[in-house]
Amino acid sequence: MTYNMSSMEATKEVPKEVVQVKPGVVDLKHAHLQLKLCVSGAAETGHCGIDAYDKGLELGRQIAKRGAILVTGATTGFPLWAAMGAKEAGGFVMGFSPASTEKEHIETYNLPIEYHDVIVYTGFGYPGRDLILTRSSDAVFFGCGRIGTIHEFTIAFEDRKPIGIFEADWDTDEVIKNILTNGHRPNDRILFDPDPAKLVDKVVALVNEDKINRASFRFAPQDDA
Repeated sequence: MTYNMSSMEATKEVPKEVVQVKPGVVDLKHAHLQLKLCVSGAAETGHCGIDAYDKGLELGRQIAKRGAILVTGATTGFPLWAAMGAKEAGGFVMGFSPASTEKEHIETYNLPIEYHDVIVYTGFGYPGRDLILTRSSDAVFFGCGRIGTIHEFTIAFEDRKPIGIFEADWDTDEVIKNILTNGHRPNDRILFDPDPAKLVDKVVALVNEDKINRASFRFAPQDDA
């Protein structure tokens, strides 16, 4: 299934309650409340270490096991490994491509379509894709990355998204710590952990706290007659 950004229609729904969606048990009335958790990371992973593949798989598995939708940049490397892990665990994976069509996605950008249930072809290149990717997600996880990963981190930071930093042998978590130390902008919505299960639990708790706060807002009833 694919969508083009130009043909997508925005809908607004206000939840009456915050619903925890469990794997394999989806109440269609509340399917829109499934958490959308993004994994950001390097497309080229030669610098990530020998166990980065297994760590990416496990992060994707942990997201899927909590009934969340995994969101990626529809790319190779670490995000693709997370997608593979999520699909292995029976999860749903949504990708946002920099390309405008599936043909461009495959032939020009040389990106995969495997292990994704839905790919949205944004047509905005990598910088625009990064904005849509992070803004469409309830939270963003960062694994081994490069400069594009840092770009997505800064967007998520500015948007006050809950952020999970996966600590491991790669340099990305230390680079982000250095940015935070020297950026002079405190942020209490960034969580670090070397255990993917614990990291996902911490971030999901923060996202659910946001949802509970938002759910206190109600539209006035309207007469459809």
